[in-house]
Amino acid sequence: MKKFRPLTKSEIAVLTANSCQAEDWKQITVAQGFDPHACHRVNFYGWARLGSTDGTVEVTDNFVKHCGISNATLRNVVVGDGCLIENIGNFINEAVIGNRCRISNVSTIDTRKGATYGEGNLISVLNEAGKGNLLIFSGLNSQVAALMVNHANNRQLMDTLNRLIRETVTATRPQCSTIGDNVAIINTNEITNAVIGNSCFIQGASRLSDCTISSTDDNPIHIGAGVICENSIVSGGSRLTGSVKMVDCFVGEACELSIGFTAASSVFFANSYMSNGEACAAFCGPYTVSHHKSSLLIGAMFSFYNAGSATNFSNHAYKMGPMHYGTLERGTKTASGAYVLMPAKIGAFSVCFGKLMNHPDMRCLPFAYLMAYGETMYIVPGRNITTVGLYRDIKKWPKRDKRAASSRKSIINFDWLSPFTVGEIVQGKKILEALRQAGGDNVSSYNYHEYIINASSLRKGIKYYDIALRIYMGAVLKRAIKEGFLGRPASNTGVGEWTDLSGLLLPVSEEQRLIEDIKNGNIESIQEVLKRFYDINNHYREFQWAWTYDLILDYYGLDELTDSAIQRIREDYVKARRAWIAEIRKDAQKEYAMGDVEQEVYEDFLSKLDHETDYEN
Repeated sequence: MKKFRPLTKSEIAVLTANSCQAEDWKQITVAQGFDPHACHRVNFYGWARLGSTDGTVEVTDNFVKHCGISNATLRNVVVGDGCLIENIGNFINEAVIGNRCRISNVSTIDTRKGATYGEGNLISVLNEAGKGNLLIFSGLNSQVAALMVNHANNRQLMDTLNRLIRETVTATRPQCSTIGDNVAIINTNEITNAVIGNSCFIQGASRLSDCTISSTDDNPIHIGAGVICENSIVSGGSRLTGSVKMVDCFVGEACELSIGFTAASSVFFANSYMSNGEACAAFCGPYTVSHHKSSLLIGAMFSFYNAGSATNFSNHAYKMGPMHYGTLERGTKTASGAYVLMPAKIGAFSVCFGKLMNHPDMRCLPFAYLMAYGETMYIVPGRNITTVGLYRDIKKWPKRDKRAASSRKSIINFDWLSPFTVGEIVQGKKILEALRQAGGDNVSSYNYHEYIINASSLRKGIKYYDIALRIYMGAVLKRAIKEGFLGRPASNTGVGEWTDLSGLLLPVSEEQRLIEDIKNGNIESIQEVLKRFYDINNHYREFQWAWTYDLILDYYGLDELTDSAIQRIREDYVKARRAWIAEIRKDAQKEYAMGDVEQEVYEDFLSKLDHETDYEN
């Protein structure tokens, strides 16, 4: 531990000559390397512990200043080694400042009574009018958040999770505002009740109040001009710039909020990007993207989502207040001008067009186009399986994970075909086949829950779903052979329904088992909850094989997986994959023929398709 000593008489004399003053010089202690000549016009109130003033700090390219303190008022403050603190307009009160920090042109850094630093803040996500269903803390990941939000009505579970989180928050809460090492805070107005991690860069912010900024040396956080952040937590690698205004929010690792974006009571997880628009009571899972000024994300759960311009959701379905909400499953998109009236549930990798007013529940028809023309609603099932957009998305997401290896709290499984989505495909194919059988082949359209399915769309939907099934089974079988677990699964874990817990794909049985363990007191800390999610993810391939094995037997009418069956599955996989690539090629050709794509881009895309000789699910 660093040793501090009282000031000498000669040091006090130098400080006094430099226009410094103190209520009681005896309350000021210093470390080895402290030079009183580096302090000018400093007013000390209460106590202070000052580190070494040796060295310099780079303030811009090729411009360094000597360490020290000038034009500042300090009360009950610890200052680390090698800091430059200058031009503090108001004061720094009750704060611990780390080593090699630069704090320049700042009005106030303060700790006030009742500081929470954003930790343990109860917010209401999805149901804007709710009493609170998510307790945010710096260790939060998308899985814990989704578990709490999805099971908010399970009081025993929620009470236990809240207790575990509060125990962690209470044990780690600091006594005052803290600023880590290598932090720069420049041209900033107010910082109150804040915990700021190492290597954070703050320039031009307006107000940070009751916040934890979890910056680290290998995953720094940048907060820029005009930002207002209140009662919130920001995770490593994130950027808040361009006058973002945020209250009661959690920002996960490597997210970016910029260009006037505003948010209230919302959470954003791994690699999400928000600019211009607005979010309220929104659950934005990994890779949620909204670029446009006119877009409002409200009362819905998203992941791998892209909002078109003027996208809007209404959580006032009736007249009892903004209590309605819905889910857009992973990979969903909304076209420009799209509107969804909540409550609604949109199937995975679907695209919404127009004004959807009839509370659609289309989880059983994934990869669909949902379209509204006036009061008439159409659905084109399976259409998105064969689009260039889907192909590009599933290729780009893994490459765009900007999180540092040391800061990947949220679990992300990138499989677009998984027991979760394929389970919906199986259900969707059965629905379409039942509609065709009931309505016959000599009709122009079919009706499904107030939606019209054109006959040609229904036939293609069955075809596309079947292509996806054969690609999935062949790819999983190939992995089973390669990794040596081919054959009847050793365990039934994984058989049955699956779910997507904001990036983590898992059997519902495993989620339920975790819930029961939490409720029964078998889990004693929130860290154990997080560990269970990681363990479940580590067994994903094992659980997937158990589910897929049953699918293969059912699809092919088998009692066991024989060599001849394996050969047939392989052949079907190759044919299905070629058919899939051919459909994507046709989609690319269609777009090119519209004249909207340059020839070089088009040819580059086709070249990549030509090299698609293998598929790893």
